[in-house]
Amino acid sequence: MTEAIEPFHFGDGKSFEDYGHTNGGIAWYARDLMEMLGYENFKTFENAINKAIQACTTLKIPILGNFTQEEREIQGQKVLDYKLSRFACYLTAMNSDTRKKQVAIAQAYFAAMAETVRLHLQNTENVERLVIRDDISDHEKSLSGIANAAGVENYAFFQNKGHIGLYNMPLKRLKTRKGVAEDAILLDYMGKEELAANLFRLTQTEAKIKADRIIGQQALEDTAFEVGREVRNTMQRISGKRPEDLPIAENITVVKRELKQTHKEFVKIDKPKKSQRKLKS
Repeated sequence: MTEAIEPFHFGDGKSFEDYGHTNGGIAWYARDLMEMLGYENFKTFENAINKAIQACTTLKIPILGNFTQEEREIQGQKVLDYKLSRFACYLTAMNSDTRKKQVAIAQAYFAAMAETVRLHLQNTENVERLVIRDDISDHEKSLSGIANAAGVENYAFFQNKGHIGLYNMPLKRLKTRKGVAEDAILLDYMGKEELAANLFRLTQTEAKIKADRIIGQQALEDTAFEVGREVRNTMQRISGKRPEDLPIAENITVVKRELKQTHKEFVKIDKPKKSQRKLKS
């Protein structure tokens, strides 16, 4: 760290650091972090924790050691809680409701700790992009299985019809329009809004195939196109934006690499200093 870090505080005036628990390593309770971030309901806050866990899984960073479930007594009642590492607290804050003032303060606090995090503060949706991109991979596999079972003989044609429905053009032309290399994976360059639109397109295509029991190559292609076109029309109606006009974002592989580096830097921050280890030995 090259500069002083302004702490963010709990309602009782204690700082985030004050709430760290040391037991073989420093950790924070999720329910404490929840209140610091302005949440009142733990079930709602768990959504942010689950997204943070999913991001860790995507990054191939061990869940154990970053997120540990633990039963805890609060005001005489036993409740389920999580012990979170500093990196887990960061990921949870990045997946929290940005409309809350406390969330923005927390994000700035973590951003001051590591250079790579500063980069991500400029585009706080990068962690959310990581989670949505991972969801898309899962749903692409699921849709492929459903479509093949329903009689798709050429999946590339079926897939392309979905793109044409959403973007008014095939994938190859779309890459040229967005300035992405022909051999690149366009999904890796999509921003949060565009990724979410594609995730919705995939899930709704699968749902329609199942609900309407659609069978055969041509009928399935028509369905992929219709759902893509419906998503396109909805986007234009709500935001006035055409999906092909949405800007590209930082390559998701770069985001993954930088987040892994951030994890390493946070581990170093909380690693006991040599002098502390000598005192304990």
